[in-house]
Amino acid sequence: MKRLARLEVAIAYKFKDQHLGLLSLTHSSYGDGRRKKANNEQLEFLGDRVLGLLTAEALYHMNFENEGGMARRLNALVRKEACASVARKIGLGQVLLISPSEVRSGGRDKTSILGDACEAVLAAIYIDGGYDEARRFFHTFWKERINKIADVSAKDPKTELQESASAAGYGAPEYSVQDRSGPDHDPSFKISVHVEGLGKAHGVGKSKKEAERKAAALILKQMGGNLEHAK
Repeated sequence: MKRLARLEVAIAYKFKDQHLGLLSLTHSSYGDGRRKKANNEQLEFLGDRVLGLLTAEALYHMNFENEGGMARRLNALVRKEACASVARKIGLGQVLLISPSEVRSGGRDKTSILGDACEAVLAAIYIDGGYDEARRFFHTFWKERINKIADVSAKDPKTELQESASAAGYGAPEYSVQDRSGPDHDPSFKISVHVEGLGKAHGVGKSKKEAERKAAALILKQMGGNLEHAK
């Protein structure tokens, strides 16, 4: 139970059902044969849905102008990388029950394992303490990311992409000139933007800045973003 006690200190929550709390820390690799333990996969399934609801509720109260912008921001906040970042912040990897082989392969810092475990912990809090406690946990540990999302200017796709990619755990956008054509008084630029973990898009404009904005807007669309930017 020392593992659970360490988690409880980190998240400022005391589980009434200690077994449930410990279950949220139990990876599917833990135990073997007759010693095989129940694991946190079902809790992770529920936690994913609880996280989606909490995120949607938070975004609803931010009064964004359109559903597209809300959908992209929701996708950024619930991504596995975002959950894994929270898990690292609370030291979740160090208290997980996982197999020795998984430990040797770096399992205590794997994004997939940490992200799933974070969702499992959220679900356990939801079951054990109710929606209000789950909301408190969410707002405590997603607050910084929510604030980043809220501060993004919907009128500037480059800024929006930079902030959203950071909040979602993607790499920083990288822009490069692919082509320049036309006379000096009426040039046309083709710019590509690449975001590690998301992909690449191209934009064409009469200036480098315009082409960069259009390229950024197309990447935002891939994130479930604001379609108005790509017009």
